[in-house]
Amino acid sequence: MEKTSEATNEHIDWGERLQEQDLMTIASKNMNDSLVNNAHDGLSKPLADWEMCSLVSGDCLYYHYGCDGQDDRGWGCGYRTVQTICSWLYNRSNSGTRPPPSLPEIQQALVTVGDKPSSFLDSREWIGTYEAALVLDQLYDVPCRISHVRSGGSELEQAAHELHHHFVTCGSPVMMGGDRDNSSKGILGVCTGKQGSYLLIMDPHYYGPTLNKESLQRQGWVAWKRVNSLDQCSFYNLCLPQTKV
Repeated sequence: MEKTSEATNEHIDWGERLQEQDLMTIASKNMNDSLVNNAHDGLSKPLADWEMCSLVSGDCLYYHYGCDGQDDRGWGCGYRTVQTICSWLYNRSNSGTRPPPSLPEIQQALVTVGDKPSSFLDSREWIGTYEAALVLDQLYDVPCRISHVRSGGSELEQAAHELHHHFVTCGSPVMMGGDRDNSSKGILGVCTGKQGSYLLIMDPHYYGPTLNKESLQRQGWVAWKRVNSLDQCSFYNLCLPQTKV
């Protein structure tokens, strides 16, 4: 809610509940389900005459609907974007932090911090940028900044400049969601030229068998999108993890 190289074998946390975290961590480290690492690698820049291009620093996995066997179509896109950000944090830490959380663990974290009632557990309620910030702070001790972008092309272009600063100073993936356009998106880069700005979007809404990078890019699941192609009548929120490059 609020698309190249080959696919690499990575671990997924298939745990069912937070109290079983030890078992889930073991299962995560022993399960070789295929998640694509750095699905944006190999994409050409969207502008021939670009003036500034800023990208995520480090490695992240492409999490998407159903990638762990749970059918979360229609409500899980925000969770998947959070998992992608968590994979970046985990890869960056040289295993000094926990692996990316399962969907139940994300829900449990939000209950633990008091943001959600216990009825939220095992529900199909979606999450947005605010909840993403709480989860990253609770599970990884990473504070986030929420940036509100009002509707309209000029506001979105301003946000592109803010994203340049983020990727240069923090380097982490960004979560984006809105109101009319409430589909969660992962932002992995921004490119600006005289014709305007493009965002490198990782779209978690793919559902199906694992695709390699080439297929994800060809089908548009990881792609450069013009800023002015976003819904001009929707506001957007950005969740910007405050990490250091």
